[in-house]
Amino acid sequence: MSMELQRLKGKSALVTGAAQGIGEAIAMRFAEEGAKVFIGDLQVEAGEAVVKVINEHCRDAGGSAVFLHLDVTDEQSWASAMETVEKEAGHLDILVNNAGINIREPIETMKAEQLDAMLAVNVKGPFLGCKYAIPVMRKVGGGSIINMSSVCGLVGHRYTTEAYTVTKGAVTLLTKSVAVRYGKDNIRCNSIHPSTADTPLAQVILQDPQRRAERLGEVPLGRLASVADIANAALFLASDEAAFINGAAFPVDGGTTAD
Repeated sequence: MSMELQRLKGKSALVTGAAQGIGEAIAMRFAEEGAKVFIGDLQVEAGEAVVKVINEHCRDAGGSAVFLHLDVTDEQSWASAMETVEKEAGHLDILVNNAGINIREPIETMKAEQLDAMLAVNVKGPFLGCKYAIPVMRKVGGGSIINMSSVCGLVGHRYTTEAYTVTKGAVTLLTKSVAVRYGKDNIRCNSIHPSTADTPLAQVILQDPQRRAERLGEVPLGRLASVADIANAALFLASDEAAFINGAAFPVDGGTTAD
């Protein structure tokens, strides 16, 4: 915990999909740096558990957390979430559009409704997040939007299905579009592009020795991305240390996309 630096002291942040995994790690990291973090998720019990841990763990650092029941695919849910953020914190400085899903079906067998579900969460979600965060951030002179993309938002990935790549590619260019239009309002928008992250879900998938060898073999640094690796990248992009970084596609992939 960095109580001396306090890079996000006095800031408020909304992190979607923060009840577990990468989103939870980002929320915790922000709170460790003094932020008030809104945990946006559909999983009430898990989200409240994250809030409890953050409020206990980060109290001395000035960080805190509040749970927000948020369906990122629903416009009214976003409107209500922003109303709550403004009421509870008075401002929004950081939005992390992290919520995402992956239905692992190749293009030849994927059903149209499965594609629709992925587009709704992975593309419509960040789109609506930006739509509702921008006016709130403008009121206080700017902010930082961080969209969670993937290495699949930069390159075609032989081990990932086409639909996921489609959605993450869309997030990459949504990010750049927001960055160039709203930079004038001091609203920065950047995307993070992790390679396979070491989450409980990934560990289940990588129990297959062939899959594990494939994923580790493509990373020059020879390991999976940790959730801390990704959370630290998000912290940097959220902080004033990244004040002149806007529209960047930030790989956290151990060199995967450099090969």
